[in-house]
Amino acid sequence: MTAAFNVLAALLTIGFGLFGFLAPAWTAASLDLAPTDSNMGLSEMRASVGGLFVVTGVAVIWLNTPSAYAMLGIVYAGAALGRFVSVLLDNPPLAKAMTFGGIELVLAIWLIAANMNRSV
Repeated sequence: MTAAFNVLAALLTIGFGLFGFLAPAWTAASLDLAPTDSNMGLSEMRASVGGLFVVTGVAVIWLNTPSAYAMLGIVYAGAALGRFVSVLLDNPPLAKAMTFGGIELVLAIWLIAANMNRSV
């Protein structure tokens, strides 16, 4: 069961990344990011919200070790931490920030708890 949930979390990571990679303008709009006079924002979406997540998810599945899945959990923990600090300091739309942060937190807790102490 752990293996199935690990792969599901990695596939979700790839899926989230594909939105940023293939539809950066839509992703930016759904994250309430405003366009500017430059297309650099689209490049950033494809890179940090897209390609980074796609390649990380693929690498975790390819490596297929507990430590790889635990590290994916640590990545999600960092995202959740940043999201919750933003709620305290930046006043983003609360429902949206808490939804995204909640998803990141659940993935972080699962991946770390299920994989941190497993032997490789």
